Amino acid sequence: MLKQQYWRLAIVLTMVVSVVTACDTGTSPAAPTESAGSAAPTGSGTASRTGNASGETGERPVVAESLPYAEVDDQLVHGHFAFPADMVDPLPGIIVIHERWGLDDRTRALADRLAGQGYVVLAVDLFGGQTASDVSDARNLMVQVVENPELANENIRQAYRFLSDSGQAPSIAALGWSFGGNWALNTAMLFPDELSAAVIYYGQVSNNEERLLPINVPILGLFGEQDKGVTVETVREFEQTLEALGKNYEIEIYAEAGHAFADPSSSNFKPEVAELAWEKVLSFLDFHLTTNSR
Repeated sequence: MLKQQYWRLAIVLTMVVSVVTACDTGTSPAAPTESAGSAAPTGSGTASRTGNASGETGERPVVAESLPYAEVDDQLVHGHFAFPADMVDPLPGIIVIHERWGLDDRTRALADRLAGQGYVVLAVDLFGGQTASDVSDARNLMVQVVENPELANENIRQAYRFLSDSGQAPSIAALGWSFGGNWALNTAMLFPDELSAAVIYYGQVSNNEERLLPINVPILGLFGEQDKGVTVETVREFEQTLEALGKNYEIEIYAEAGHAFADPSSSNFKPEVAELAWEKVLSFLDFHLTTNSR
């Protein structure tokens, strides 16, 4: 009980120190909330993206709250931080990276679901607190990141340090969907030796040997055969390059599945495929992030 109280106190102190030492944004973090750890797999969709759509729950109840984890371009950045309510010792961490809609309710719910599996999870915000209401908004937000990627790079670097230093996570993975899937791969490039795993849900990938060569991070890629944006040809080239470079990777291409097959709000949603992919993700993370404390 004392250890559990220590961890909750440490998290609150981290939040306070971050607010005091960073720039004054005129906002304060939300109070912690307890969750059942429920969420649906997520991706790129056009329907409402609020709340949980599946009714599935994680194995353990979680505590979740909004915390400042970075200061980028003189602006305090808040993310969604979640961890098991019965957490006693340090747990592996996961950086969750949203897709083109931004850090929305569905992404937060997915972070809670991962935390319910026994992880400390930080869902980052690469859009400066903005979320998209339609495809045009989403495109504009992505363009801002593409035009100035160093701000997002610094965001991810500080997210990693937040989990590693403040969260004392013994190992850390990155996971994202579509836009966020590409950034999960970028995270592996930013931390080619430190990151313990990277999960890419139908994100853009590269066959650039120079960029992929330094990566010593196990990679799991989940793609749809019918995806017209991230094509099978592109994925196979990525896979062949990883193989030629002797990298540790797993690539799954699901037949009859398109882009955003894991998103219940998308017309491409495939529940059976989403569940298969989710189980694959959990096995992959468990293998590469397992510690005695879980």
